[in-house]
Amino acid sequence: MLSHSRCLTRNFGRSLSAIRQGNNVLARRASAALSVSHSVTLNNHVKTDPRSSVFQIQYFRTSVACRNEIVTVKTPAFAESVSEGDVRWEKAVGDSVSEDEVVCEIETDKTSVQVPSPAAGVIEELLVPDGGKVEGGTPLFKLRKGAVAPATKEAPKAEAPAAAAPPPPSAAAPPPPPPPPSAVGPIPTTMPPVPPVPAHAMDTKPVSAIKPTAAPAAAAVQAEAGAKGARTESRVKMNRMRLRIAQRLKEAQNTCAMLTTFNEVDMSNITELRKTYKDAFLKKHNIKLGFMSAFVKAAAYALADQPAVNAVIDDTTKEIVYRDYVDISVAVATPKGLVVPVIRSVEGMNFTDIEKAINLLGEKARKNELAVEDMDGGTFTISNGGVFGSMFGTPIINPPQSAILGMHGIFDRPVAIGGKVEIRPMMYVALTYDHRLIDGREAVTFLRKIKSVVEDPRVLLLDM
Repeated sequence: MLSHSRCLTRNFGRSLSAIRQGNNVLARRASAALSVSHSVTLNNHVKTDPRSSVFQIQYFRTSVACRNEIVTVKTPAFAESVSEGDVRWEKAVGDSVSEDEVVCEIETDKTSVQVPSPAAGVIEELLVPDGGKVEGGTPLFKLRKGAVAPATKEAPKAEAPAAAAPPPPSAAAPPPPPPPPSAVGPIPTTMPPVPPVPAHAMDTKPVSAIKPTAAPAAAAVQAEAGAKGARTESRVKMNRMRLRIAQRLKEAQNTCAMLTTFNEVDMSNITELRKTYKDAFLKKHNIKLGFMSAFVKAAAYALADQPAVNAVIDDTTKEIVYRDYVDISVAVATPKGLVVPVIRSVEGMNFTDIEKAINLLGEKARKNELAVEDMDGGTFTISNGGVFGSMFGTPIINPPQSAILGMHGIFDRPVAIGGKVEIRPMMYVALTYDHRLIDGREAVTFLRKIKSVVEDPRVLLLDM
C-alpha cells in the first residue's frame, strides 16, 4: 500500500510540473499514469477489469486528436482528356458540413465534378477563390474534423419575441394625426375663399401666380413609377462547359463541309407497337418503352449498311478511319448545357438493352453524376428536338464525328396513302453530314434505311 501511495505522489508531482512547463503531451501522459495508479490502489478493495482502464486511456487520447485534426482536401484526379477546371464553392469558411456533403463543384469542359467532405466538421479555410482554376491534386480547402460551427446567429432570433413584447401597451395610445390634406390632396380646382380686407395695405399676388402645393408629391410619384418600369440588364460569366460547347460547335462549322438532307417518317406502326406492349414491357423490365430505342437501333442498322457515315477523317494523317463498332451519342439538355453521353456497342443490343442504357444515362444526367468517361468517344449522334415540340431543324455535327441525326416532333398531317388522303402521325427527320467524306448517295440511302426500319420494325428480323 505504501509503494502505491509513493507512486501516486510521484505521478501527481510530475503532472504539476508538466502543466507549469506548458507541455500538454506530457501532462496527458502523466494524467493517464495517474488514473492507472489510482486503479491499482483500488484493486486492494474492489476488483476491476484492467482492460477497461486501458480502453479509457486510448479513447481519451484519440478523441482529442480527432477533434482537433485539420485535413487538407485536394482536387480529385481528372480523366485523361481533362486537364483543369473552375471551382464553384457551395460552402463558406465557418460552415458546418456532414460527411459526404458537397463542398464545391469543379466545372470542366465536359462535366461537373462534385467534391464531397471526407468527414463531418467545419470549413477552416478555402485555398482557392471562387472561379479559380485547379488541376488534379491541387489543395482546395482545410477541414477541422469533428468541430461544430458556433450558433451565433440564433441568439438574436430567440430574443426577438421578448423584445417585441413591450409594444402592446402602446396600442391604447391615440393614433397619430393624419397628414394635412394640402400635402397629399389633389390639385385644387376652385379658387380659395377671399380673406377679409386688412386695415393696412399689403402686397398681393394674382391667383394664377399661386403654385399648387401637391405638385412636388405628384412629381415624386411619377419618378417612382418611372424607376419601377426602368429596363435593366445583367451580365453572367459563361461557365467552362458553355464555353467549350461554343468552341466545338464553331470548330465544326469551320472544319466540316456540312450538308443536310431530310425525310419524313410515318410513326403509325411504331406508335401502335408501343401502345400494345408498353404495359407488359414496363411490368417485365421496370422501364418505359419509348421511341428513342427504335431510332437508335435503326441508326445502328443503317450505319452497318453505310459504313462511310460511321467513319471519320483524321486531319492529322489525312486518312479515313472506318470503325467496325457503333457507339451512338444521345444529346441530352441539362441546366448547365448540352451533354452527349454515349451508348456503346449498340450493334449488339436489342430494344430492351437500349432503353435500359438510355434510362441509366438520363438518370445520371438529371443528378449531375455523368463522368467524363460516359461522354468519351461516340461514332454517331442522335438529337431529339421533338421533346420540346420542334417541327423542323438542321442539327450541327458533333466533332470529330461525321454525321448527326435530328429527330423532331410527331404531328398529325394529311398524307397520300394508296391514292387516298389520310391523317397520319408524321415526323420529319434530318441528317447533317460532312460532305468531304459522305456523298449524297450514301446520306440519302442512310436516311431512307432509318425510315424503313422505324416504319416497319420487321425489317430488322428479315435483315432487309
